[in-house]
Amino acid sequence: MSKVYVFNDFGSPENQELIDRPAPQPGPGELAVRVRAAAVNPVDYKIRTGRYGRDQSLPAPMGQEISGVVTAVGDGVDGFAIGDEVLGPVVPGYGAFAEDTLVRATDAVAKPAEIAFADAATIPVAGATAYDGTHQIELEPGQKLLILGAGGGVGLMAAQIGKVHQFTVIGIASQAKREIVESTGAMFVLSGENVADRVRQVAPEGVDLILDLVGGDALRQVAGLVTDPARIISAADPDTAGKLGGSALQRTREAMEKITGVIEYNLVDPHVSALYPLDRAGDAIAAVETGHATGKTVIEMN
Repeated sequence: MSKVYVFNDFGSPENQELIDRPAPQPGPGELAVRVRAAAVNPVDYKIRTGRYGRDQSLPAPMGQEISGVVTAVGDGVDGFAIGDEVLGPVVPGYGAFAEDTLVRATDAVAKPAEIAFADAATIPVAGATAYDGTHQIELEPGQKLLILGAGGGVGLMAAQIGKVHQFTVIGIASQAKREIVESTGAMFVLSGENVADRVRQVAPEGVDLILDLVGGDALRQVAGLVTDPARIISAADPDTAGKLGGSALQRTREAMEKITGVIEYNLVDPHVSALYPLDRAGDAIAAVETGHATGKTVIEMN
């Protein structure tokens, strides 16, 4: 048997628990992976609350992105073998907060030895989001990138990518995250009331791209700062972005491999700030659900 963290009903964290299941076996095109680390993302608790619908079978395994070691290879898979270290998003329905899970071979990337398992687990969702968000609209060196929600895992990686490309990066975050935002080379702007006025003080002519990782009123407050509304990209609230003239983040297949290379060469640090064992997965999710987590929260398997 193999352990997996699930929710048994939609709603509150009280519906979450660690259960046993048979280790998943790979189908055609799939890899079975012994999980070494799994990153926690806001989408994990949002799915549990029912925000994205209630059509999952219950109990529903939780988590989206992992790193680990291949334990079995499905039919038709080329390029991977038992014992390979990989990272990738999990096959829907199998969960990342688990001792064993499945990854589609076409979604998997070989984990470089230079990247720790905990860091690698942040790449498939958070790292790829940061990469796509900073490349969907190409900026020139010196142009201004405004990141809304710069203190979280995606925001910090996006800020570092912006620095690599020599963008002028402005990061909006809470006061508690000021030091870590500034450590990326970004200019820190305090979130909250009158945030647009504070951004104008450092960017009086506006900004060239808004990467939104928060949505809602926070996005509406700063939307008027962008030189062209079409340059609002949202990973958090595509509906609001669309109403403001922007668009949803567009995910690309190459982003995961690209950001893996960038992290391998130490150009971006995923900023893993908290590690939890699998039997404390509930605490890890709760830390992210507060909205105050800095960097990435990761669950490590025994």
